[in-house]
Amino acid sequence: MTPGSRGIADGGGLLAPYACDPARSHGRRHAEPAAPTRTDFQRDRDRIVHSTAFRRLVYKTQVFLNHEGDLFRTRLTHSLEVAQLGRSIARPLGLNEDLVEAIALAHDLGHTPFGHAGQDALNDCMADSGGFEHNLQSLRVVDELEERYPAFDGLNLTFETREGILKHCSRANAERLEAAEPGGVGRRFLERTQPSLEAQLCNLADEIAYNAHDIDDGVRSGLLTPEQLEAVPLFTSYRDQALAEYPALAGRRLLYEAIRRMLSAQVYDVIDATGAALQAAGVRDADAARRAPPLVRFSDGMRAASATLKQFLLRNLYRHAQVVETTQQAKQVVRELYAAYVADPAQMQAGFATRADRERAVSDYIAGMTDRFAVREHERLTGRRLLP
Repeated sequence: MTPGSRGIADGGGLLAPYACDPARSHGRRHAEPAAPTRTDFQRDRDRIVHSTAFRRLVYKTQVFLNHEGDLFRTRLTHSLEVAQLGRSIARPLGLNEDLVEAIALAHDLGHTPFGHAGQDALNDCMADSGGFEHNLQSLRVVDELEERYPAFDGLNLTFETREGILKHCSRANAERLEAAEPGGVGRRFLERTQPSLEAQLCNLADEIAYNAHDIDDGVRSGLLTPEQLEAVPLFTSYRDQALAEYPALAGRRLLYEAIRRMLSAQVYDVIDATGAALQAAGVRDADAARRAPPLVRFSDGMRAASATLKQFLLRNLYRHAQVVETTQQAKQVVRELYAAYVADPAQMQAGFATRADRERAVSDYIAGMTDRFAVREHERLTGRRLLP
């Protein structure tokens, strides 16, 4: 199988030389014996699926808050969509599907309630205490905050999965990570190298997924109209293609078919563009891929079209007056929760209330909340209900 071909590797998942091979993993922070029937990346995936943080994702939202409707995407459904797209791209490229799936399922574990609004508010609250980065928080969840095993905190995932979870990291936090774990997941941010190809793929699959489902959720909410979508060539080209084949198609079926075709086109584009980039770079193993420039990519044309879609969503959905009003209320909930817990840590669960690092303990506690638990806690502590 040549890189970039669209052939399907056999069910065993044939690995290309530049893929991450679990037999050559950089290992776990705490040594464990190998499992008899699963690779280390499969074990990572399974540990993530069984974690408490993963279950909470079902009540953590993306753009629309939990009370606004049952059919809008949540962090859980988004993570599943990223995993599906990631595996669809990984197999024909010969990348490790199990690692892609593990990273995809874990990449949002550190997200706060109320989507990016909650993250921004918590970062403001923590400005004098190291700030808040949701990617770093996802790493904290799998390294420290999950309590499931007798011999260590966290899930003790492999380096490769942890590397993929930490998508972004400030230099200051990277230096702290490097001091605590020399040569670990923080080093690439200091050396300006890349994560594995599987991690790069998850980053792009994340973008493909949220662009598509935000169109769907935006139309479902009534905040985006079919007329507005005329400004998005990436969408309209596939809508028109669907209408040419099915002239009577209309309503939600037309929307779904246009999005389906758009997703397929982006997947095939990434496979072809990445395959060409891998051939040109001539990388021979996974570590060589880390030292190369980013290799998992769109073609230039698809990248430009995707950027236009992202700008459209920013202007017309994320900055819509109704979304802004709700997110301002959500930010107020987070700010007031933070102030209440810092003033009286006993209001938190015992494991957080007794920690010496009070501000970070409060941050960890709030970040782990679902939307509805945060609303209930805010009402309990303040006597006011800002969100339904």
